Amino acid sequence: MSKIAPCLWFDGKAEEAANFYVSLLPDSRIDAVLPYTVETPGGKPGDVMLVEFTLAGLRYMALNGGPYFQFTPAVSFFVSCSDQQEVDRLWDALSVGGTPMECGWITDRYGVSWQIVPEAMIRMIKDEDPAKVRRVTEAMLTMVKLDVEALEAAYHGRSAA
Repeated sequence: MSKIAPCLWFDGKAEEAANFYVSLLPDSRIDAVLPYTVETPGGKPGDVMLVEFTLAGLRYMALNGGPYFQFTPAVSFFVSCSDQQEVDRLWDALSVGGTPMECGWITDRYGVSWQIVPEAMIRMIKDEDPAKVRRVTEAMLTMVKLDVEALEAAYHGRSAA
């Protein structure tokens, strides 16, 4: 197991957020829920202090630390989606109580930022033809939720249907 795991700071919602996140992706689970044993600014004895969870095979921690720190889009979860159906499923789930942003970014109801990106777009922007990469990038910049069909149309120099 890796010695490094991201720790996400929540204000009383660590267990709720971790349960939500593990519901989104395969190979995800709650590994442990640890209570506070003493009074702290983040909780009282018996409250959830720390949730250890696995998200898509990677280890994370969620800490109920109190209201002192907030998330920013400077750190986000990047999810490479196999197809438009997966983009749509994740986008719809994260949109509930969340805030969609441009270029495939969305902030969920807990304040965590996500990038929901189709694998096809990654392949297209790695193309050696700079004109194709430019067209895909320009198309992406006009989108909120990324649209595989429109990105592919831009890649091939066609207008989207």
